[in-house]
Amino acid sequence: MTAVAMAGADWELDFYSRPILEADGRKRWELLIISTPAADGREQPFRFIKICPSDEVNSLWLSQALEEAREAAVLGGWESPVRLRCWRSSMRTMVQRAATERDLEVIPSRRTFALLDWLLERERDVYPKEEGFMAGPLAPPPASIATPPVPLPQEVQGDAWSWASLPAGLLRDASDWPMSFSGLLPTPETLDDNESVPGLRLFSQSRSLAMAGWLGGLEPVRLMVEGRQLVMEAGQDDRWLVSDLDAASADEVAAAIEASRESVSGLQFIAIQASPEEQSFAGFWMLRDIPMS
Repeated sequence: MTAVAMAGADWELDFYSRPILEADGRKRWELLIISTPAADGREQPFRFIKICPSDEVNSLWLSQALEEAREAAVLGGWESPVRLRCWRSSMRTMVQRAATERDLEVIPSRRTFALLDWLLERERDVYPKEEGFMAGPLAPPPASIATPPVPLPQEVQGDAWSWASLPAGLLRDASDWPMSFSGLLPTPETLDDNESVPGLRLFSQSRSLAMAGWLGGLEPVRLMVEGRQLVMEAGQDDRWLVSDLDAASADEVAAAIEASRESVSGLQFIAIQASPEEQSFAGFWMLRDIPMS
């Protein structure tokens, strides 16, 4: 039975070399595209794979491949996309040029969780079985220089905030909650419903809706603790300071985030509400803390 994605479903894209040497001695270049899965996780996302000759790694080849992918998606019953998320900063210019040719909007963002899961799966189960696989330790990619976090924009600063947790089972029904802005993710079926998912609640009695609109535009990726600071990573390489913490709070939040990597696949959340008593959400985002090589 053909799976059908939601109208206007976004695509997540990675166009990069893989740990495989071709017959000409050059590394394989591969395009991976996956549609962002719906929050309920019941429908299979669209997937597209195409190998690029090493002497054709350019925006022209990528533009043609994007059109081929779009045709394959429509033929298979999926909707044509309008947005691409690209997480590799080194490929941003090439992807932008190719996408412009196809009237696709590019969002530089690390909210490409389905793509990263797929890529990790291929690195574990697919590439090692390929002829020419480069076994053994590879030279690591250049480490990105983490810039000091800057304070959240004034538009996203509320009246108060609190650290919280929600049971994983409750998040399975998040798509049914009343919310104005959202970025939901499928909750893995393997997770125990009682496992705790840590997160941040932001409150503003008068500006919660505007805050939610702004936060969605920042493309939140994950929360982390550095020293005594609660930091939100977002977009492609943005780092925002949420708040300074006292020593006890920093330890508590850091422990919760560390535990989430083991127990709930790194799931986190950010909620924006008018007040702690409010039953609806101006905005609700699910995040994930996963490796990004």
